[in-house]
Amino acid sequence: MESVRVAMEVGSDGVAVITICNPPVNALSSKIVAGLKEKYAEAMSRSDVKAIVLTGDPSLLPDLSIELVVNTIEDAPKPTVAAIQGLALGGGLELAMGCHSRISTPEAQFGLPELSLGVIPGMGGTQRFPRLVGLQKATEMLLLSKTIIAKEAKSYGLIDDIASANNLLYNSRRWALEISQQKRPRISSLQRTDRLGSLSEVHKILEAARKLTKMIAPNMPQHKACLDAIEEGVNFGGYAGLLKEAKISKELILSSTTKGLIHSFFSQRAVTKVPNITNINLQPRKIKKVAVIGGGLMGSGIATCFIINNISVTLKELNSSFLQKGLKTIEGNLEGFVKKGLLTHEKMKSALSILKGVLDYSEFIDVDMVIECVVEDVSLKQSIFVDIERMCPPHCIFATNTSTIDLNIIGQKTQSQDRIIGAHFFSPAHVMPLLEIVRTDKTSPQVILDLITVGKAIRKVPIVVNNCTGFAVNRTFFPYSQGAQFLVNLGVDLFRIDRVLTSFGMPMGPFLLQDVAGYGVALAVKHIFASAFKGRTFESELYELMVKNGRHGKSNGKGFYMYEKGRKPVPDNSVQTILDECRRRASLMPSGKVIDISDQEVLEMILFPVVNEACRVLDEGVVIQASDLDIASVLGMSFPKYRGGIVFWADSVGSGNIYAKLNKWADTYGDFFRPSAYLEERAIKGLPLSMQNVAEAEKLRCRI
Repeated sequence: MESVRVAMEVGSDGVAVITICNPPVNALSSKIVAGLKEKYAEAMSRSDVKAIVLTGDPSLLPDLSIELVVNTIEDAPKPTVAAIQGLALGGGLELAMGCHSRISTPEAQFGLPELSLGVIPGMGGTQRFPRLVGLQKATEMLLLSKTIIAKEAKSYGLIDDIASANNLLYNSRRWALEISQQKRPRISSLQRTDRLGSLSEVHKILEAARKLTKMIAPNMPQHKACLDAIEEGVNFGGYAGLLKEAKISKELILSSTTKGLIHSFFSQRAVTKVPNITNINLQPRKIKKVAVIGGGLMGSGIATCFIINNISVTLKELNSSFLQKGLKTIEGNLEGFVKKGLLTHEKMKSALSILKGVLDYSEFIDVDMVIECVVEDVSLKQSIFVDIERMCPPHCIFATNTSTIDLNIIGQKTQSQDRIIGAHFFSPAHVMPLLEIVRTDKTSPQVILDLITVGKAIRKVPIVVNNCTGFAVNRTFFPYSQGAQFLVNLGVDLFRIDRVLTSFGMPMGPFLLQDVAGYGVALAVKHIFASAFKGRTFESELYELMVKNGRHGKSNGKGFYMYEKGRKPVPDNSVQTILDECRRRASLMPSGKVIDISDQEVLEMILFPVVNEACRVLDEGVVIQASDLDIASVLGMSFPKYRGGIVFWADSVGSGNIYAKLNKWADTYGDFFRPSAYLEERAIKGLPLSMQNVAEAEKLRCRI
């Protein structure tokens, strides 16, 4: 059991230093709150205590906003100064804002990221934050869950002074004494109004913030709720705002959005705990130099990831023309980061200085890892792996970025199958956060651990999955595009399908997504999925017909949508002739008539087959746990994070409901919709899909 305590030490200067101690995570539990109240009561009763310094590293607080922060700290007869070192996020910052002054170390970070977890700051953050930093900055930081460093915090008025770690307590004690001696003002942030501005300015800022909320979080109630709490406090005073904040917080904590976001938060933290890999005392090896084979869209994006994180890259291409194009793409990626303020010009120059282009394998003699990023051609990949086995050092990791092909086939002709691993990035690789690490039965634990470590180093979320066609993400979601095409062939409007999916929370519908990705990869892997999953794929000629008609998607400005620079994609109604031809060839429409279907049914006929395939992925042990597939779906397919991921969402819908609908459609339309054995078992027994081991659950139930 972890040690939980609040300690107090009174110095000869009359300052009581109250320290929150709660290793290893310093969460403000009920024991911490009780300890704080006890120590404050003691400090108030002691005549030798003139002022208080509150320090520690708190992060989360229960609902005791008025009782603890207002009554115990802010309205106490003796002043408190917060001494902040490290992170002051969420409840930790709210506690500090309830103090009468704040001093931090230079490296301290500040923020109220609660909205990213589906809740609002519940300890006075919606009231004190705008009063300290101003309404404009507060709404921006709250809605975007932004964090700032100490220098910015001081310039905005969030903290009062910055001190080195060695001087933090000394300066904080002195500051607290000076407040008690009336040499400095004692300020209650809840009572301040000077940073809020006039009512007309307030309403203008809040109106703009509400418009931003509709754009960035149309399906998430916590953003609007946060603004409502702020407005209440501005209109009726800080105390009224606290009451509104507390009421809203209690309502939000029970919402499906909050449950989904909290599930996503903890699931993402768990993905790098891999049994028999991260718990067997292996030490990761240092990866200093990486070779990337292929400078196309994926290869250039992957190379970008490494060089911006100070890992040298050797980029190999077939000829100088392809090589120059790849190097130019990498430079363009970096320039894009600079324009967005994510990279400095100096950092860009430094990154380019550790990038080298080559046309042969001579530079591969000292690389620590090779990532192959060529087209999805089995024989080409096999020949590359034979070449790199011959040229690379014996410790070198052989990785492939293939999105579908079985790794055992790729490495079939090598003698180093213990070093072969999948490093599947998602497009665009320098932006998308997921790294799918694919292991075979022969991949060594050391290689898996090394790639997990590399994934973290290049700021990706690495998820370890087992080898199969399509791996976890593409395997689970191949029915997504196919289900959408199925509906089109039943006569459902293509652009309506996209609208339904975006309303659900996907950033773009399946057809706009295919336009952006291009049809090449979809056509290349079509036969791979059909062969691997015989009898349960839906094969449409839609993309072949698009290409035949000179449409390649966004890349040539002609797809299902029309593309003009600087404008949003617009539906291209001229694709109707192609759709008509596709429907004629498919002959799916009952009696040749368009089916009558609701938006909800459109959503279900696309996503329920995805859930069904997710069940097979769980059944086959492709992922370690269901929550890994949830995070993979969020980070790899942009499934709405606030819905918790594909399996979490499916459990909220209910296995019985999904099973019944799929059964009905299978009887009408065939095996594309046929429920899996895994789904059927859980539906019949009324169990959640996330419960992978039913036998263990039943044993437990029997014991109970």
